[in-house]
Amino acid sequence: MPAVCTRVHDVVVAQQHENPFWLFTPLETLKRRLQAQVSNMLAPIAVRLAERSTKLRRNKSAHVDCIFDHIERTRTKLMVAAEGVPEIYSITPFFAALAQEIACDVHSKTQDDDNILKVQEISRAFVSDTITVPTTEMNAYALRASLGDDVYFEPSTAMLEAHVAKITGKEAGLFLPTGTMSNQVALRTHLQQPPYSVITDARAHIYRMEAGGAAFHSGANSIPIIPANEHHLTWEDIEPRIVSGTDVHVAPTRIIALENTLNGTIIPQDDVIEISGNARSRGIIMHLDGAPIGTILVGSKPFITKARWFRKLFGGGMRQTGYMAGCAAYALTYNFPLLPRVHALAKRMQQGLEQLGVGILSPAETCMLFYDPSPIGVEYWEVVERAAQLPDPIKLNGSRLLMHIQTSPQAIEDFLELMRTLKEEKAAAGWKPENAPPKKKNLFRDVYVKAVRPT
Repeated sequence: MPAVCTRVHDVVVAQQHENPFWLFTPLETLKRRLQAQVSNMLAPIAVRLAERSTKLRRNKSAHVDCIFDHIERTRTKLMVAAEGVPEIYSITPFFAALAQEIACDVHSKTQDDDNILKVQEISRAFVSDTITVPTTEMNAYALRASLGDDVYFEPSTAMLEAHVAKITGKEAGLFLPTGTMSNQVALRTHLQQPPYSVITDARAHIYRMEAGGAAFHSGANSIPIIPANEHHLTWEDIEPRIVSGTDVHVAPTRIIALENTLNGTIIPQDDVIEISGNARSRGIIMHLDGAPIGTILVGSKPFITKARWFRKLFGGGMRQTGYMAGCAAYALTYNFPLLPRVHALAKRMQQGLEQLGVGILSPAETCMLFYDPSPIGVEYWEVVERAAQLPDPIKLNGSRLLMHIQTSPQAIEDFLELMRTLKEEKAAAGWKPENAPPKKKNLFRDVYVKAVRPT
């Protein structure tokens, strides 16, 4: 019987193959067509069954009645299948029209070629490390991940969460859609009863780039601090700004949030340990900022259990996350070892710019740096426009230059050559270093500068 059912299924599949728009075939026409095909297929089987039953009736063995009954039941099932298959396709004209309207194809006619061009564009873009794309190998690995539902249980995602918790020395982990949501869920899980405040670096993503999320989601006041060393926060920066006591006019400090890396720069581990030790001795919670899609929030088991509730409340309870977990696992295994090469590219970029006399606002300690072209008489918008006009364009958006695992080394050399050309053009036009505008000494220096052409 299973073999027969498979053959009936094959008739349906064949009908779909012959006519991709079988859903929109008039119902009666489709019924007649399928009934004819199924009947033709079943007729020889019915004849053979009839012959077998006749022979068995002549047999006087003790099992005749049992076998004959089985054959008759099988014949009955086959006839029911023959009559029932067409009923599956009871599609009304209204639904057929609706299905046509809803049908969607997001692929362009040249999608494969478009994707190849996109990878080439990414290799020559210094705007962000979030623009990298899955490789063929990553896709192949991720597609083999489990097919669970993460709101209930998703095996591949659960294994990733457990692995990241283990390598960070925590009890449990929670997969979240974005670094921003990870930060906000963490704050909301920690902060139970206002009033309270959160201490951050004045340049921190959690303070500047998350749309006021700490105030909106958790009702928390933020205390931004400018590092005295202009590089990273120290305990000497933080201690005077901690709010404590019972003064009803203020919001006590409950969390110190660090970010590592911050603008690509690294907080020395000794300072992290000192800040953490002093904070915890005062009952203040420590938080470390997250990353883009694939963020794993880690902590104690009770903390992650509570955070899972807030993830759902914030709309972050995703379903089939196995593919994304697979991409993250592939990245940890195969892409993490590539980071020294990326850091070397960033160092090469900084070295080349310094040799040209270009200013460095924030050095390349990891994969990014921030530069200032004004010492050679060039403005950001000029660099952006000329880079876009190269035979093989380079994509920029301002002061940040960010390298990633898909960055082309040739793109760095081409960018340096462009800066050399711009410098020579300015010098030929009479520009001299003493013409550079004086640097303003601000209490807070924002290294993020967008390229804007003067109107």
